[in-house]
Amino acid sequence: MDYERDLNNSRNNQMYYNQLKKYDTAKKKKKRNRSFTSKEVDVKDIVWAPEGYEGAFVFLYIITIPYIAGAIFLFFAVAQADYDSFMKLNTSAFFIVWAIGYEIVATISLIWIFLLFLKHED
Repeated sequence: MDYERDLNNSRNNQMYYNQLKKYDTAKKKKKRNRSFTSKEVDVKDIVWAPEGYEGAFVFLYIITIPYIAGAIFLFFAVAQADYDSFMKLNTSAFFIVWAIGYEIVATISLIWIFLLFLKHED
């Protein structure tokens, strides 16, 4: 009688041990996954620039890309793709054109980041 009871207890202990072992491996796998916000971003992957001049090129991109986007928006949306109407606009107001382009670039960037978040496998 004691022998049968011991066999059942050994079997229960083995099942308990297997469950703990399974729980530990699941816990370790969970720690390995990295969240979207903890990913490292390398400037070299985003900005084309010669090595050592990344800061100057980022500054140049921050100035020129929004201004060009703002000028294109003004040409197509406000001047309705008419060159004469576009030339009548006060495009010499650099900051206004840059601010319009900045809003466009920021919106596109946020949409791009959101799409990358949706594609991230967690």
